[in-house]
Amino acid sequence: PARPDGVLLTDADGRDQPLVAVYRTEPLRRELALIAAEHGGLAHLPLRLLTADLSLRRLPAPDPAAAFDCDTWDHLAAARARIRDHGRVLDEWISEVKKELGIELDVDTAALLDLARDAAHGVARPAAPLTTFLVGYAAGRSGGGPEQVLANVRRAEALAARWAEEAGEDPGKNTE
Repeated sequence: PARPDGVLLTDADGRDQPLVAVYRTEPLRRELALIAAEHGGLAHLPLRLLTADLSLRRLPAPDPAAAFDCDTWDHLAAARARIRDHGRVLDEWISEVKKELGIELDVDTAALLDLARDAAHGVARPAAPLTTFLVGYAAGRSGGGPEQVLANVRRAEALAARWAEEAGEDPGKNTE
């Protein structure tokens, strides 16, 4: 069989979720050019025009929460609630890990996550967990607490930004 132009998730109701997908570049460029020529541009056109003629492999969502529509204000409110739940899960996980490791340290998790993002995008993806580990390890070795962790985060962020700059990348381009 021919290689598909992409793979996309289908939600629990069987609807395509084209924003939760991976597409091959060349077929996308081809379709974009055809659509732009046919419609005189791309502005205000539905995404389904782009995906309609692509050969796509569809994967069912492994979990109903993996993909959902945000077509109405109610859908948006539900999505925001899910995001808040995600934050609670992260907080619960961090609390359990600290309990398991026997540590009583409150650190700025947002700063650590930002550092992980910067290391992943400015250096390489595997740098994210390793960098955050090293930041914490260095703080622990020096006998420092949350303030030392934050100081180490700032130093490592600056280093990641320098690496991204040296590589010719915009260190702020992947802020999520």
